[in-house]
Amino acid sequence: MPQTVSEPVDSNLPLDHKDLYINRDLSMLEFNRRVLEMAGDPNTPLLERLRFLCIYTSNMDEFFEVRIAIQKHRLALGSLSTGPDGLTATDILLKARERIEELVSEQYNLLNEDLLPALREEGIRILPRVEWTDEQSDWVRKFFKRELLPVLTPIGLDMSHPFPGVLSKILNFIVALDGKDAFGRESKYAIVQAPRSLSRVIQLPDDISNSEHNFVFLSSIIHEHVGDFFPGMKAKSCHQFRISRNSELIVDEEEVDDLKKAVAGELLERRFSAPVRLEVSNKCPEELYTFLLQQFNLHESDLYRVNGPVNLYRLAAIYDNVDRPDLKYPQFDPGVPASLQLEDEDMFSVIRRGDVLLHHPFQSFKPVVELINQAAADPDVLVIKQTMYRVVPDSPIVDALVKAARANKEVVAVIELRARFNEEDNIALADRLSGAGVQVVYGVLGYKTHCKMMLIVRREGRKLCRYVHLGTGNYHTITTHFYTDFGMLSCAPDLGEDVHRVFQQLTGMGRVSKLKTMLQSPFSLHSGLIERIGLEAANAKVYGKGRIIAKMNGLEEPEMIRALYKASQAGVKIDLIVRGICCLRPGIKGVSDNIRVRSVLGRFLEHTRVFYFYNGGEPETLCASADWMGRNLLRRVETCFPVRDKKLAREIMTLGLRPYLTDNTGAWAMRKEGDYRRVRSKSKLRSAQLLLMKTLGRLGG
Repeated sequence: MPQTVSEPVDSNLPLDHKDLYINRDLSMLEFNRRVLEMAGDPNTPLLERLRFLCIYTSNMDEFFEVRIAIQKHRLALGSLSTGPDGLTATDILLKARERIEELVSEQYNLLNEDLLPALREEGIRILPRVEWTDEQSDWVRKFFKRELLPVLTPIGLDMSHPFPGVLSKILNFIVALDGKDAFGRESKYAIVQAPRSLSRVIQLPDDISNSEHNFVFLSSIIHEHVGDFFPGMKAKSCHQFRISRNSELIVDEEEVDDLKKAVAGELLERRFSAPVRLEVSNKCPEELYTFLLQQFNLHESDLYRVNGPVNLYRLAAIYDNVDRPDLKYPQFDPGVPASLQLEDEDMFSVIRRGDVLLHHPFQSFKPVVELINQAAADPDVLVIKQTMYRVVPDSPIVDALVKAARANKEVVAVIELRARFNEEDNIALADRLSGAGVQVVYGVLGYKTHCKMMLIVRREGRKLCRYVHLGTGNYHTITTHFYTDFGMLSCAPDLGEDVHRVFQQLTGMGRVSKLKTMLQSPFSLHSGLIERIGLEAANAKVYGKGRIIAKMNGLEEPEMIRALYKASQAGVKIDLIVRGICCLRPGIKGVSDNIRVRSVLGRFLEHTRVFYFYNGGEPETLCASADWMGRNLLRRVETCFPVRDKKLAREIMTLGLRPYLTDNTGAWAMRKEGDYRRVRSKSKLRSAQLLLMKTLGRLGG
């Protein structure tokens, strides 16, 4: 059972009292618990359950690399400061450790007692060494000598061979040795590092398998033959381990002349940044893990002993290599809006007839790619500007920008180099675009550029017309297949003018320009949302009705939470669909009893940011690149745009919000204590994502 984040709170507390706020890191652990529950859900196809286990593992890696690293850094600085929840770094680390230990136990119990036996029943087996046949053992031995022995470098530890630098999240082995080597040297321990390029799961050939899909772990192969690295010596024991390091890039932007070079340099430093976690096999003896803790300057509270491989994320290779459609989600083909289904009509003509709403991945991202391709080839297009937060360098969108630049169009790319874990891709992207003649800029000093927008300027007769694409998600043509997002295509003059002004801010310098239709952080988005929440509260007091529905990935900013509490006290009915972090406590009598919070997980990653306000009977619907987090509202460049076409606004309500309020297959309801309960129903099953797949696309059997 999930532990509550806190004891029930007093309903008479002032709205800034710490007991009304949940710690963001503990809330993130609750989200990861929900992902782990998806891996344990028997109603989910088996290989998809394995994939959820891999996603959970990746999420927890990032949690240590970022959130635990931040708290450990605060602790090292002696910081006693607290957030709205009143917890110090010490408090957070202690509470997080308690919950993580439970999650690690649940994670490996699920793997060993549920998933692996279920996979075995389906003919998908990961064979331990004790089950290898003579023929399989012979194949493994030859594989080791051919593929592993030439690329692995064992390091015996002595005065001339100090403990090696160990990269973050790399599979390593500590070997206890006995005896002397060819030079008469004695070494008590040795380290063997497995390069990232090596697959952690090896599939056995069909001719030596008694099952359709037999696999062995790379760690099992190394364990079996580790003695071959140390001829003449005895490998008494061998145990896998993995270290996680702080992944935050610390770039003093005011002290560098070239941000790209500075980020590239920090990426090299990050490989050996401060360790934050040590994972070892639960069979590793105390002598060895104590030695490792000393080498990494970690405490036993940073140690996690696991009953299986130290990196379950690599099990994704099984999902990729096993062709069993019956054990995966059914085939899905995204649709396109009716307005885009006419053949041989250019995108500009379609957009001139009216705004176009795209709901990904239920509707294809191809229209966005087609728009920029047409713009690149159109002699009447003069300018293309685009923001890029997470975009792969070989994307078709990048190809189109290169083509446009080579056609002597004015092309501007605003690239955010500091998008976490995409820094290397973005540096490569900047190099490719600048080499093709694209004007590349890196946004605004001190503020990450997180907005998602494209601007195309086209000559039409005697005037210049602006076409825009605005979205809630990135221009990443791979993630658009499994992230839910809204995008809008428009040529409305006032919207185009706003986008133009934001690009001017990003590429030039000057005073803040007042926008006509959009909200923008760090200037007007935070205050604009609080103003709208306050208006709902005022209307509810006067007219007896107020309504807010907001869907986002995270809710943490204290002023937003206080505004929602005040609106609830005024009688506003508030539904919050928050996938991940939520620091607000719903359901507290007299404070938040009009607020409901739910989290919906499923086949696709919920990523849309949509905000609905009843607005006295004249509903307002907004889409944004920003969550209601302090970083998004106050320390990033974000955009929030209105959906003014009433038909499109109704579509967002009908398909983008209401289905998530009635979902009873992938939804969790949040309690005032901070934990979540799975929404179950004996009535008809309702899945928001399934409804959208059937309504907007084509779902296979």
